[in-house]
Amino acid sequence: MALLCLNEMGEALLRLGEDDAARKAFDQAFVIDLGNATARQLRQQAIHSTKEYPTDPSLPMPAESHMQQCQEAQGSGGTVAPITTMSVVQELFGILKFRALQLLALTALIVGVGTKCFISKLSVIDPDVWWHLSVGSWIIQNRSFPHTGIFSRTAGTRPWRAYSWGFEVLLSRAYEWFGFLGIGIFGTLLTLAVAIAIFWMLYRLSGRFWVAWTVSIVVYAAFLFNIAPRPLFFSAILFSTTLTLLLEAQRTGQLRLLYWLPLVFFFWANFHIQFIYGMSAVALFAGINLLQRLAIRLGVYPDSLLTPTLPLPPIFAVLASCILASCVGPYSFHLYQVVFEYAKSKIIYTMLIEMQALSFKYSNQYVELALAAGAYFALGWQKKLDPFKLALLILASIFAFRTVRDAWFLCISAAAVIADSPAPQDQRDRTFSLLEAAGVSVAVMVLLLAAVRSTDFNTLGLDRAISSEYPVDAANFLRKNPVGGPLYNSFDWGGFLIFYMPQYPVSIDGRTDLYGDAFNARYFATQETDPSYVDDPDLNEAGVVIVRNKFPISKMLPSDPRFRVIYRDDLATVLARNW
Repeated sequence: MALLCLNEMGEALLRLGEDDAARKAFDQAFVIDLGNATARQLRQQAIHSTKEYPTDPSLPMPAESHMQQCQEAQGSGGTVAPITTMSVVQELFGILKFRALQLLALTALIVGVGTKCFISKLSVIDPDVWWHLSVGSWIIQNRSFPHTGIFSRTAGTRPWRAYSWGFEVLLSRAYEWFGFLGIGIFGTLLTLAVAIAIFWMLYRLSGRFWVAWTVSIVVYAAFLFNIAPRPLFFSAILFSTTLTLLLEAQRTGQLRLLYWLPLVFFFWANFHIQFIYGMSAVALFAGINLLQRLAIRLGVYPDSLLTPTLPLPPIFAVLASCILASCVGPYSFHLYQVVFEYAKSKIIYTMLIEMQALSFKYSNQYVELALAAGAYFALGWQKKLDPFKLALLILASIFAFRTVRDAWFLCISAAAVIADSPAPQDQRDRTFSLLEAAGVSVAVMVLLLAAVRSTDFNTLGLDRAISSEYPVDAANFLRKNPVGGPLYNSFDWGGFLIFYMPQYPVSIDGRTDLYGDAFNARYFATQETDPSYVDDPDLNEAGVVIVRNKFPISKMLPSDPRFRVIYRDDLATVLARNW
């Protein structure tokens, strides 16, 4: 029996209040298709709902015409195309509601992210991970926090603050306990934490499992695997938390949700300098609420805009508390000086690819653009425009399209805007119980252990990945055949040389805020063999040089009478000074 016909018959009979006829019609459905879960559900609705529809002779009588149309269609052996389509769609939605399927999909999502980490090994090929590791070890060994440029011969006395010290200490413990494998595991766990935080944010805001699951995949494709696990990943996690609290508080009017924010910023400020992005979002939230209140008081607030739901004084009290919480740490308010120095810097936006504007040469950048466009569309689709969401999207777009590295800021903001159109309370998927979360965790661990066995994510495999990216053989040569310093090195190898050859303080490394624009500009001019390289004081002082073969300076120096080649392989060239 065609499902659509049953549906129409049942609705018509319910309106007529014909309880017996409705029950017989649906009983017939059971005779014809005993396994049809949808028919059984319609039957129960008919039985329990007829009291709500009293018989009214004045109402039209569509039931007989509906039954006649359905009987004619069945009697002629014909089928109506929309009937089958509707049946399939209804059955599909019914299947997607199965909790077991949702838990299986969530498990697959997390395992997929973890497996990608095993294959890419981004944790150990990121040039910055090594100086972060060395700084963490220095903090543990010295039981203090650095205030000058440790490990550098050219900037050793310049002021510098380890603003990501929390990340660095955790990383150093992972290496101390498990070696290179510990670095890989730490990076994998941090990436998984970002993935779970994004899914949690979307699930909590939307109330729909499949919306959260689908949008999460889009966000992962846009930025998650285009940058290695760094302190920035803590910013992604804590920004997701901050946005969830802000948007839920605004939607529900529950001010107490905002009281968690100072605790968030206490941790955030001790893990990554981009806590300032989250602080900007909270300040923007407070500022928008202030403007809304002023416009309402002046009687010029448009009806097309969403009205504020939270009292103004507590919002600014929370903002002030967040600022104070960010100053609780070894560097106190001096972190804001670091932010100011970064804001003044210019050269890093030209010399580092990750700091440059989007080039749209890579597919993930188109995904990022599509995600942003989807967020603007979702925002415009609302009955009333939310000025905070619009301002946040504009701010995030400015930062993300200016620098590749800030893609996370826009992607998470856009995803939150898309998800924050929650289902009605009676249609929301229920939250995961502790038992379900435990089950997913166990399944993820078992499957990841199985997945890692099929990759070379082990000490030997990680060692090969490191050796293919960094001058391990060249450094080993210098260990066996020491040459007097000072050292001049390639920029992207500085961090690794800090870790692997601590006896040679480096000339430069990834801490661009330590060296400053003038030094960075001179270094990159030398690397590209600008004529001024012959007068570079840091190169002139060097007793030993390790440069990457892909840079022009590696082709020029072998013919420079000041130096001689003492080692060369496919990756690196080592030169000693002709004193």
